[in-house]
Amino acid sequence: MSSDQENYYRSKLAYEMDSADLQVALESGEPIVVVDGRSREAYRQEHIPNAISLPHREIGDRSTSSLSKASLYVCYCDGIGCNASTKTALKLLRLGFQVRELIGGLDWWKRDGYETRGTRGVAQRDE
Repeated sequence: MSSDQENYYRSKLAYEMDSADLQVALESGEPIVVVDGRSREAYRQEHIPNAISLPHREIGDRSTSSLSKASLYVCYCDGIGCNASTKTALKLLRLGFQVRELIGGLDWWKRDGYETRGTRGVAQRDE
């Protein structure tokens, strides 16, 4: 096994999280804050339960002053074709927060059967 390849995969896991890992972490009470980096209107329509709305265009010292830097911030957007989660993660990282990006965003969260809230929210599917 190549050590470069192993380092690549370890680094990737340090920066990203999938919906199943996020759900497990939330259920176990890990200090995680889920951040929706899309517009406030998109958040109002549908979002991950207990996520905070923090549009990437509004991120700065003032909008994050009440947030704890002790938590891990998992950022998401719509999913493939949307880069709001990347912009959100980068801005929070530059402000000193610990961040990861949710792979597949809201789209993959729903495909994995997890509940959403908002005017278009969907209940969790039975397994």
